[in-house]
Amino acid sequence: MAKTISLPFENDICEMENLLSNLETRSGKNHPAEEEIRRIRKELVALKRLRYGNLSAWETVMVSRHSDRPQFMDYSRLAFEDFTELHGDRAFGDDRALRCGLVRIGETKLMLMGHQKGKTLAERRECMYGCAHPEGYRKAIRCMKFAEKFKLPVVCLIDTPGAFPGIGSEERGIAQLIADALKEMALLDTPIICVVIGEGGSGGALGIGIGDRIAMLEHSYYSVISPEGCAGILWKTANEETKPKAAEALRLTSKHCMKLRVIDEVLPEPLGGAHRDHKEMAGTMKAFILRSIRELKQLKGGLLVEKRYEKFRRMGEFLETTV
Repeated sequence: MAKTISLPFENDICEMENLLSNLETRSGKNHPAEEEIRRIRKELVALKRLRYGNLSAWETVMVSRHSDRPQFMDYSRLAFEDFTELHGDRAFGDDRALRCGLVRIGETKLMLMGHQKGKTLAERRECMYGCAHPEGYRKAIRCMKFAEKFKLPVVCLIDTPGAFPGIGSEERGIAQLIADALKEMALLDTPIICVVIGEGGSGGALGIGIGDRIAMLEHSYYSVISPEGCAGILWKTANEETKPKAAEALRLTSKHCMKLRVIDEVLPEPLGGAHRDHKEMAGTMKAFILRSIRELKQLKGGLLVEKRYEKFRRMGEFLETTV
């Protein structure tokens, strides 16, 4: 069993996993410790189920940011076949935070795009920790148009704390490019499936988040702002007291988003989080994408775009009453 980095609320889980790993390494068949191993396994499963079934909003944010959590490039290998990356926006450059490429699942060909945060320090710097620049969204729009021309479904994997907020990004019109991406996705005449695989932060996430089917991994989050940003605005400081309060107030977990009809489905993660079993998580996502494509391909003659429009118009509906 591979060792994972311990989050603050799961120290006891990791200690039990390490103990189990040591016992399994030393024992063989009919070993005296075999009964102890079975007991620890049962206790470990029960503890994970209890702990991960009752995560607070802030604990969910921590899981969504786990360094071992599978990222875009992991899923491009595990859930899809023959990933062929497409580079450049034909105007400025190639953004490494927002990747696009052609893939297939069996005989089904797709356009895949999503945020890549990076694993090593060098890769994270190259990818700006998943914060895309204007050229990233311009590249995404170009690839969406390509997919529409050749009738390819578009799959978007969202994992970003937000678009890059630097001066260069502002100078090159990041707000306008995100707005353009929203407009193009709203009108795109091909199925769009979006999955929040980790962080779904602000306009950076929404820039590739307009879809006919929107899902979130169980322990991901989707929010107009990060908990740290919200805490800084409301309480002028982001510390261990204010960040959990902000996360709870934002209603950013998959359960909240499902209840508020922001998303269509929650994809269950392996017990203990997606970072503990990449292959299982990729398999669950793959099944969701194939099912969604089969359903969406039935919508013909402008009905796809019409239903997408109605879906987003329904978000935020409320009733006013007079007393």
